[in-house]
Amino acid sequence: MKCAVFYGKHDVRIEERPMPVPGPDEVLIQVKACGICGTDVHIFEGDEGAAAVTPPTILGHEFSGVIVQTGERVTDYQEGDRVCIDPNCMCGSCTPCREGVGHYCEHMIGYGTTVNGGFAEFCAVNARQVYRLGSNTTFEQGAMAEPAACCLHGIDLCNIRPGHQVAVIGGGMIGLLMLQLARLSGAARTALLEPVEEKRRVGAALGADVCVDPLHEDAGAALRAAGMDHIDTVIECVGKPSTITQAIDLAGYKAVVMMFGLTAPQETVSIRPFEIFKKELELKASYINPYTQTRALRLIDSGRLDVSSMVYEICGLDRLADILAKPELRARGKYIISPEK
Repeated sequence: MKCAVFYGKHDVRIEERPMPVPGPDEVLIQVKACGICGTDVHIFEGDEGAAAVTPPTILGHEFSGVIVQTGERVTDYQEGDRVCIDPNCMCGSCTPCREGVGHYCEHMIGYGTTVNGGFAEFCAVNARQVYRLGSNTTFEQGAMAEPAACCLHGIDLCNIRPGHQVAVIGGGMIGLLMLQLARLSGAARTALLEPVEEKRRVGAALGADVCVDPLHEDAGAALRAAGMDHIDTVIECVGKPSTITQAIDLAGYKAVVMMFGLTAPQETVSIRPFEIFKKELELKASYINPYTQTRALRLIDSGRLDVSSMVYEICGLDRLADILAKPELRARGKYIISPEK
């Protein structure tokens, strides 16, 4: 089979490998769509993502496809099922798993990180991690269930209440999902801070009441001029120290600042504790997607969560390394890899 193998920093190679053979509890999925995630970019740049990667490994953790073979002990799925996966496979036996915080599993298997993932024509996956796609869900939409599930965990932690005002920093795939989820959670008004005009346009179409270019506008003044003089929640979806600092500055009293964007491991942020004290801020972060995959799929299939408008291009495996290496390409929007192209 054709696949994209990560060998180390800035080294992704297209190779032919034998097709995986599913174990007794696994299914073999013919991959139809696999999203390029910010975590993949961090790994490509030599940084640790949500989990450490030991080369050579096939990356890709946001994927969907068709089951073409099932292991002898698999009874819940059959050949031909249209599915996506939750890539984070918990052991169920360690202390975090037994205490209901399985996303801190001490023996976590991560498809596309600790083991081979979806930037390939086929991938063998434990059947526990498989979810059927709804009848209204395309393969490309199904591949977006994992990032949507991660966003759901983050939005749950934000404690948004009906009538709140929410600002989202960053209009990439994650920021545009967060924008929609904030509205679905009851936010009365939402703002999107994004320097790329096309992404602001998409954000406005998805319901942002205010769109700000933070590179050429005073974000705080623009929000106040639009009547958003008190921000209850700021969701940072860029993963840069400067935008985390901006999130703290924009937050109103008693606000939640969600640091959702993944920073490089060595990054630090300079904060003024007095500002946090005076406004009584809650600084939060969100780690992966525990127990939210089903909710994400329901939202996608119902049409209430748009995971398609922010997709820029669907392309073949041969484009993967170039996209990972060039931020000017990724700035255009979300890329999805289709191994069939």
